Amino acid sequence: MALNPIQLEVLWNRLLSVANEQQTTLIRTAFSTIVRESLDLACGVFDTKGHMIAQSLTGTPGHINPMATGAIHLLNAYPPETLEPGDVLITNDPWQTAGQVNDFTVLTPVFRTDHSGNAKIVAYFSNCCHAPDIGGRILSAEAREVFEEGLQVPITKLFYQGEPNEELFKIIRANVRTPDETVGDLYAQTASNAVGARALLQMMDEFGLETIDPLAEEIIARSEKAMRDGIRALPNGRHEHELWSDGFEEPLKIKVAVTIEDEDIYIDFDGSSPQSQRGINVVLNYTQGYGSFAMKAAISPEVPHNEGAFRPVHITAPEGSILNCKRPAAVASRHLVGHFLPSAIFGALSKAIPDRVLAGGSDPGWMSIWRATWPQKAEGEVAEHVEAEKQANFTLFMLGGTGARPLKDGLSTTGFPSGVGGVPAEVTETQAPLIQHFRHLRTDSAGAGKFRGGLGQNMTMGHLGSKEWSVSGMVDRTQFAPHGLEGGSSGTAGAFQLNGKDVPPKTIMWMEPDATISMNPPGGGGYGNPFERDPQMVLDDVVNGYVSIEAAEEQYGVVVKYIGEPDNLVRLPEHYELDKVATQSLRAS
Repeated sequence: MALNPIQLEVLWNRLLSVANEQQTTLIRTAFSTIVRESLDLACGVFDTKGHMIAQSLTGTPGHINPMATGAIHLLNAYPPETLEPGDVLITNDPWQTAGQVNDFTVLTPVFRTDHSGNAKIVAYFSNCCHAPDIGGRILSAEAREVFEEGLQVPITKLFYQGEPNEELFKIIRANVRTPDETVGDLYAQTASNAVGARALLQMMDEFGLETIDPLAEEIIARSEKAMRDGIRALPNGRHEHELWSDGFEEPLKIKVAVTIEDEDIYIDFDGSSPQSQRGINVVLNYTQGYGSFAMKAAISPEVPHNEGAFRPVHITAPEGSILNCKRPAAVASRHLVGHFLPSAIFGALSKAIPDRVLAGGSDPGWMSIWRATWPQKAEGEVAEHVEAEKQANFTLFMLGGTGARPLKDGLSTTGFPSGVGGVPAEVTETQAPLIQHFRHLRTDSAGAGKFRGGLGQNMTMGHLGSKEWSVSGMVDRTQFAPHGLEGGSSGTAGAFQLNGKDVPPKTIMWMEPDATISMNPPGGGGYGNPFERDPQMVLDDVVNGYVSIEAAEEQYGVVVKYIGEPDNLVRLPEHYELDKVATQSLRAS
């Protein structure tokens, strides 16, 4: 099939719309807030070889790229000739997909009947989602083996010729705390693939395509060429960087060497810490996912994220290291280490292309699992009947600031590199007996620079009811602040507190009913000399509450005066004044 550029563009955009329809179905039919609100998911369409052609509009790199690798594992276990129309495959094997047992990958073959009445596979649709619960320990970093972390489902069939695998569903329901949500999401994942398949078949009929393989080959080849062209424009060389994670019992080192060699890039994590005895280990599949994402983001962000974009990027880590752990290592909180990889890689690349990478950001998204009992309610004035106790199991994401960019400030409270979103307070308080006392941006949390980092946030959570409640706080960067670049300052480290006092994160804590938990993710590092920042931009930051008057003077050399009335409780822009003479004098000195 010969395609001219116009045909290719039309078909490519139609294919993207198919993948987006798949994603929209998943989001709108999902039971859990993890998928519905936080978009902790990935969707994609694959050719008959199991190569990813296109992904949907959103999705986390930790799901998208491992899902692409996972499709090959699924098809090796169930070759095309063993599949029938209506079959759906599933697994949550951490080493074959997304690195933790909470992530289910679901794959569906697309069958098309030809003129002779024969049904043959023309494509595959796959998605990967974080389940609200998978049994075992509540998601945390405390486990010492993967067996403690919940139910493991080897590659098997979720549906046989359109009929659910009832025995598997019974096993899942018996092992999870949220059976309706967990199983409901699996049905949503299956439905989204089915909708994607229907839309693809409609596209093939409309354009008279007997197969999409030639289209896939062209898209993948062009993506690979564009990625290699981007690499070829870089100077050859080897660049190293290292940074530190809080770890569990002791800090962990992440060391990377990036070697640019003509049209290929080699990323090696030799020298990183050995695998941990706790659940913060990363499987190689997940390491490769975030490593390849970082390179594409830095070098050719416009290139489609597919099989072609992966090929020029070669990622290795020593077996038995924190980034290539061996079974049966515990892996539930692997994101707390894996999310550092883009920052580490950008730090190395900053020596070659400082104008194209970010300063250090908050990196790991702060994920927490909350368990509590809803207060009992009586009917009428006389408590003749009392509702049975209802347990809540709720997952919340909180996000810090990204690092500053070479020409722009960082983004505040943004999920980078994960791409997940936070959960609104209204949803939190509807889904669980929790009270969000406040949540606001953290003043002075962003690293200073010609372009400042993004801000972190402050949030304090309380609880309804009279019984104990618990939180599993999977957080990092409470000891090591995000680094700045090109003279920019570091951001502010995060803080995890119980009743206003710092406590060790990554464990499950049971608390008294009146306790409060504060989660304050860090701000991103700055980029460039802070004294080169436009004083008017500093004044705007002070007015908006991003930077205090004291920090404006100390970090930026900008003198701002508050000229509002002392008893005025509402601070308005006109209450602030930039002292240009004092600023010029301070910066000159």
